[in-house]
Amino acid sequence: MAQGEIKKKAASSGKKPNALGPKKGARTIAPKKANLIRQKKMTKKFSAGLTAKTERSLAERAGHLELLAGGKKNKDGKAKK
Repeated sequence: MAQGEIKKKAASSGKKPNALGPKKGARTIAPKKANLIRQKKMTKKFSAGLTAKTERSLAERAGHLELLAGGKKNKDGKAKK
């Protein structure tokens, strides 16, 4: 025997209102002050260097991956020349 009627879901009003401002992680607001602009340039430069170093070291370890530059194949080519 049924314990009671099946509860009906409340009708939703549709989509949630979008929050104002940039989407999360999609865009960043550029700095306006000269000091902050310089800091951002330096940070970008250093992080790019670290990324390149990391990728190069991974390529050296892997070696068999043709997609990564700096692997064993690239070293052999430099040694021959």
